[in-house]
Amino acid sequence: MAKDKAKSKEAPEGEAAEAVEGEEGAPAKKKLPVLFIAIGVAVALVLGGGGTAAFLIFGKKKPPEAHGEKKPEKKEEKKKEGGHGGGGEGAKPVGIVKEGPDGVTFYTMPDITVNMQSPDNRPTYIKLKLTLELPNAEIVEVLEPNMPRMQDMFQAFLRELRPEDMQGSQGNYQLRMEIQRRVNLIIAPAKVNAVLIEEMLIS
Repeated sequence: MAKDKAKSKEAPEGEAAEAVEGEEGAPAKKKLPVLFIAIGVAVALVLGGGGTAAFLIFGKKKPPEAHGEKKPEKKEEKKKEGGHGGGGEGAKPVGIVKEGPDGVTFYTMPDITVNMQSPDNRPTYIKLKLTLELPNAEIVEVLEPNMPRMQDMFQAFLRELRPEDMQGSQGNYQLRMEIQRRVNLIIAPAKVNAVLIEEMLIS
């Protein structure tokens, strides 16, 4: 009986001890997975950051010169129609340049519109589309810089004309000869071969 009582007394103490151990062991077990997760996250961040850094450092392509390669040369820009243009290299020509037969070059000027005199003093306008026949393409380089002078010449010359001055083939011929003479004075010593009237409207 005494032994049974002693065992019963010892049993609660043992159970209490086991309970205490169980209470202490539970947090330890819970802390262990959290610790592993924290370590895993830290490792992932380190590896991820390292991978990003490696990509940024080594992923960029080095310039061709670093490998002894040459940069691909840009294709030459297509030349304007006829292959020529004034106003300096790469500048857009004021007019249209075309190659003609026998080495001549045709230079079509921008349209010219001028207010003319009229007998009844009503507004009368002339619109001209002129093409200059040049002995060679180099003359374009002389024409382009002188375009403001030629525009001024056309304004002054055509304002003094009357619609009847340009009637018939004789009037047309005289107009072409007079324009050619004045253009040659502006671009001298260069010369144009002829002045071609592509369009003439009087309204």
